[in-house]
Amino acid sequence: MNENCLNCNKVRKVVMIGCGFVGAACCFSIMQSGLFSEMVLIDSDKAKAEGEALDISHGVPFAKPIKIYAGDYDDIKDASLIIISAGANQKQGETRLDLVKKNISIFKSIIPEIKKRNYKGILLVVANPVDILTTVAIKLSGFSENKVLGSGTVLDTARLKNELGNHLNVDSRSVHAFIIGEHGDSEIAAWSSANVSGIPLNKFCEMRGHFNHEEATKRIADNVKNSAYEIIEKKKATYYGVAMAVKRICEAIVRDEKSILPISSMMHGEYGIEGISLSMPAIVGKDGVETHVPIQLSETETALLQKSARTLQDILKQNEV
Repeated sequence: MNENCLNCNKVRKVVMIGCGFVGAACCFSIMQSGLFSEMVLIDSDKAKAEGEALDISHGVPFAKPIKIYAGDYDDIKDASLIIISAGANQKQGETRLDLVKKNISIFKSIIPEIKKRNYKGILLVVANPVDILTTVAIKLSGFSENKVLGSGTVLDTARLKNELGNHLNVDSRSVHAFIIGEHGDSEIAAWSSANVSGIPLNKFCEMRGHFNHEEATKRIADNVKNSAYEIIEKKKATYYGVAMAVKRICEAIVRDEKSILPISSMMHGEYGIEGISLSMPAIVGKDGVETHVPIQLSETETALLQKSARTLQDILKQNEV
């Protein structure tokens, strides 16, 4: 770790702020991963954090050694990674953007606590609307932009790969495609750059006997976009999928993998977008976001991406930090 990043920190110490469904599921997934040797749970309800820490710690004998405990903001100083999942949950009938006011207010209480302890590590935002809250976290913290990232469309992209894998009857890990833009209703499936093991998507579809590309891509994109609403309708909350997505991002950071993931980070002119965090493919490693990765987009996809950015910017302007 370089001096400006995590040199003075415990590289294998992680902090979770917010121990609701998402936070607890993320902690459980991270505990199983073996990535960290110390995990601190912080919640406004201290008893909830204590209960989750105790419950999850009982699985440690079946995993790798890790110290898990409930703590407070004084425990964050030497952590390498803080994950923020604290926030109001998306309810049935709500969009992610409906959560803006409530969760910006929560971030205004959390981020100053982190900042005043001279924290030097990386912030990973998971709470929704994740793109807006990543922008808010950057502004409130004053941290280097590369060290503040959101979980973005990592989960949406996994959902897309899963749908395509099922459609084509191939291993979803052989599918290379991204959901970009807002983690929400204006998200875009980047079909122009999609492929299966290097074979353009439409050509591979035809190899598998699928020729109605327009109908199929629309159906698959809609399924991906609406999957969270379907899960919330059926079980009131989503948390397992995002927990796996968060674990994957943690892997890229802790192992300095320089993996390309569609995380949420600040845009500075890419595709004509400026001053808002957006979910786009980026190289992720030990210092957070290394650089955005340009992918092939059609004129229509670029226009939709710019529209998605404007939607987020308009919402943010109405809720000035």
